[in-house]
Amino acid sequence: MVLVVLATASLFPGHAQKAASRRASRREASAQVGATEAGPDLPSIPDEGTRFNPLKIALLKWSLFDTARAVTVGNQPYGVCFDGANIWTANFGDTTVTKVRASDGRVLGTFNAGPGPFGVVFDGANIWASLVTNAVAKLRASDGKLLGTFPVGNTPEWMTFDGQNVWVANGADNTVTKLRAADGKTMGTFTVGTAPFAAAFDGANVWTANTGAGTVTKLRASDGNVLGSFAVGVNPIGIAFDGAHIWVANRNSNTVTELRASDGAVLNTIPVNADGPYGIAFDGAYIWVSGDSNLDVLRASDGAVVASHQLQSEGIAFDGAYVWTAVQGGNILFRF
Repeated sequence: MVLVVLATASLFPGHAQKAASRRASRREASAQVGATEAGPDLPSIPDEGTRFNPLKIALLKWSLFDTARAVTVGNQPYGVCFDGANIWTANFGDTTVTKVRASDGRVLGTFNAGPGPFGVVFDGANIWASLVTNAVAKLRASDGKLLGTFPVGNTPEWMTFDGQNVWVANGADNTVTKLRAADGKTMGTFTVGTAPFAAAFDGANVWTANTGAGTVTKLRASDGNVLGSFAVGVNPIGIAFDGAHIWVANRNSNTVTELRASDGAVLNTIPVNADGPYGIAFDGAYIWVSGDSNLDVLRASDGAVVASHQLQSEGIAFDGAYVWTAVQGGNILFRF
């Protein structure tokens, strides 16, 4: 087991190594940010989901890539989440999380979470951030007050919330930790695949993307019982649920896998333009995929890649009308 973990670590370096490896591209990312802020190179592609979304209609959001809004946040933002009114980033390069008002991009506050915040998730009242100290921090969303820090497994990555509990993927010990959101009490630690990176909730079950195994694991949220393990692409990272299917960003095969949530059957494997696909989010009609080279948009109904924009980004989230993605190389949060 130790040998497996070490081998995986060599393929997927720790947070500090990942951050260092990307500093070299900071200048290129910053230049890219400037080009995107200018807006003329953004493709004008109709957003078919608008007709199903009253908020998009009210905001006259007719295009997938509206003129981008760029917001400066903390140092090296990775994880991104939405709390119903605001977007939060986990700023890995410092000890903070940043709160941004989704309606206009105004920064409402920067709050101390602890060393190396990496992933963030909202539980209905509070923001949880994973830390390099093998713990997660709980902050009150209304004012950013730190409410507590709770131990989890080794190298906590990205998390999900199931309505009562926060599930934390522990990348270095092949487990996921279930914490009661009300008080941070550990409700269980469950073995999944090698090097789990991210988790998603489908309404009844929790899914983890196991980066070192090329699989996803499905666990029953009520008791953590493993219901199955399913092969996807090489080095899966991002994972999202669209109401019926699980979508997985496969970093080292440059593909996205679509699985049926009910039984884990693979429905589609889709090549994407994003070199090293990373984060993934569902906006009600499309799947958005971040990566090292492109931000891709896939039509959820058939998996077709309908748009692609050159941008290096990491975490990604949908706010009900717009998609936000973090550019750690430029300390920027983009809204499309």
